[in-house]
Amino acid sequence: MIPNILSIAGSDPSGGAGIQADIKAISANGGYAMAALTALTVQNTRGVSGVSLVEPGFVAAQIDAIFADICVDAVKIGMIGSADIAAAVARSLRGRAVQVVLDPVMIAKSGDPLLQADAVETLRRELLPLATMLTPNLPEAAALLGRDTPILRGDMPEVAAALRGLGPRAVLVKGGHLDAEETSPDLLDTGDGHTWLDGPRHATRNTHGTGCTLSSALATQMALQADVQAAARTAKAYVAAAIAGADRLSVGGGHGPTHHFHAFQAG
Repeated sequence: MIPNILSIAGSDPSGGAGIQADIKAISANGGYAMAALTALTVQNTRGVSGVSLVEPGFVAAQIDAIFADICVDAVKIGMIGSADIAAAVARSLRGRAVQVVLDPVMIAKSGDPLLQADAVETLRRELLPLATMLTPNLPEAAALLGRDTPILRGDMPEVAAALRGLGPRAVLVKGGHLDAEETSPDLLDTGDGHTWLDGPRHATRNTHGTGCTLSSALATQMALQADVQAAARTAKAYVAAAIAGADRLSVGGGHGPTHHFHAFQAG
């Protein structure tokens, strides 16, 4: 059976991140992709120049309409944008028996903010306890924990445990920002210990939307297989291959997208 995966996130008109990346990643991993939009953005591979947030009640109405008609096997939450939208999403998901992968999107690859400053506490209080899996990168992990100091590889087990203490059942801390590392180390903490997921680090600028892509692939894999560690390994391997194949694309002059359909399209 093909699982139905709902992405709750913002739109990226250039197609590399956000809802567009989510739909591609879900489809490439064997799921049926659905989408509830939280924001429209004006962006390309070079940066974000505008954001228009969707009214919170309308975000909730999109989610409620999906659940009223369709069996949802997993939910991926990406860009939320504001405290009010975070609260609306939480109200719509609370009490539903569904796996939730939360990617706490705060800053775009270009460095542009995608989450209002006053929304972090609402995200922490309302959404983290609903998450089956939280997938922060190192800056996002630091922001959620209120840390000012950079997170090093040796800090990641303690950071993952602290994040899990905020409510999510499992945490995948992404180590892609560890520039000194020769690999790309992620740490999975499920409460039964932690597991390092190392992957290759590719020399490329085409990494736009990697967080969106990973969380969407992970939501799909968690719907397909019961073993969370196996799902995480499969999703990480998919993203690594999408990055490795990204140079086959020619999209923009900034941080280009990954190749979501690398396994289906020849160069």
